[in-house]
Amino acid sequence: MQYWLVKSEPDVYSFEQLVKDGRTRWDGVRNYQARNNLRAMRSGDLCLYYHSNIGLEIVGIARVAKEHYPDPTAEKGDWSAIDLEPAKPFERHVSLAEIKKHPDLQQLALVRNGRLSVMPVTFDEFSTLLGLGNTKL
Repeated sequence: MQYWLVKSEPDVYSFEQLVKDGRTRWDGVRNYQARNNLRAMRSGDLCLYYHSNIGLEIVGIARVAKEHYPDPTAEKGDWSAIDLEPAKPFERHVSLAEIKKHPDLQQLALVRNGRLSVMPVTFDEFSTLLGLGNTKL
């Protein structure tokens, strides 16, 4: 199993909306590195769900429900989408400020390259973030 972090603006598509919908297509990614990360995801992989722009915090865990396929929203180019389903909300949201202060999270891609919308997370980083969020799987 691999671990990831995906970003969404909560006023565009929040974790609460994912829970309500039960499943969604994760599309519209137009960055090559993020696209390649989508293509590396496998069914069952877990994703930290991060609210960007508003909130700036990890709020839940999603699961890859369908591996990459051509992004139907792409008018041109070689882009991919995946399907996500909710796994579990965080008991306590973990803010970007808290993440940046934590000594074990200094190599987290969110800290080093905050603009990337889909990024890998190590098992240790994932576990640390679950602990900060008072959340167990």
